Amino acid sequence: MAFHRAYSVGNPPLAEKITEEPVTNKTAQSTVTCGYQAHIAGYWRNVTVLWCKNLMNHSLSIMINSLEGDYHYSCKIDLKPWHFWSKKGYKSMEVEGNHVEVYWDLRSAKFSGGPEPNADYYVALVWDEEVVLLLGDYKKKAYKRTKSRPALVDSVHFFKKENVFAKKSFATRARFDERKREHDIVVESSTTGPKDPEMWISIDGIVLIHVRNLQWKFRGNQTVLVDKQPVQVFWDVHDWLFSSPGTGHGLFIFKPSPAEMESEESSHGCDDSDHSSGSRYHSAKSSTAIEFSLFLYAWKIE
Repeated sequence: MAFHRAYSVGNPPLAEKITEEPVTNKTAQSTVTCGYQAHIAGYWRNVTVLWCKNLMNHSLSIMINSLEGDYHYSCKIDLKPWHFWSKKGYKSMEVEGNHVEVYWDLRSAKFSGGPEPNADYYVALVWDEEVVLLLGDYKKKAYKRTKSRPALVDSVHFFKKENVFAKKSFATRARFDERKREHDIVVESSTTGPKDPEMWISIDGIVLIHVRNLQWKFRGNQTVLVDKQPVQVFWDVHDWLFSSPGTGHGLFIFKPSPAEMESEESSHGCDDSDHSSGSRYHSAKSSTAIEFSLFLYAWKIE
């Protein structure tokens, strides 16, 4: 079977138009969009997870694309603070004739200001009694509640896109390698005052990029080392300098260099014996070639 992709993994959605008016604390809507590929019904399918939060609402949406990429199946979960019951639940949906279940428990979830939790929760996507996508650190609880086994092939996280709002400092977290820990990423800037505009990009508390004379270097790129892994960093902060606050965003892209190919195939790839025995997993090895990218859209507000 061919390796199907619902949309190009290298071109995730662009920054949303949040409002026609300048963004303020009242209109700011923080979003985190994560793209995964998971084996559902025997095929790699693109799964988009959207966390969204503003002053009034907090929600989680899960979308599974069709094989041809021209349609998606979605499930939305409202996580309003006054609806405690909605922080743990179950929903199901049909994906091209296949029954897919979504389980979640966010009652004890810890947040660090953004819409996406960073600890004490799980969100599980289940097909045919197999957890094909599992988010969060409550893994044992997820398997116990869903009564399902771990996936025979791991899902792949290939992009994260985040809209963040602040005056001078923007922070996020990302895992450039699924086998390693998450990293704290902070972008700080000084674009007003008597001194020339400057910008600092730090990872895990260490400043790796310092851009002076930002008015002349508002677009650029540089490669840095994170845990001995090269990571390309691209930035475009034109609107920070030449637009009114809240009307344009700065764009930052963090893209790790491809990992070296291992001499041996992954233990959960499909060899010839898998095909001859009628395995339901198709093109499982192809997913390992997908590279992760972080897209950070930073909006300056007054």
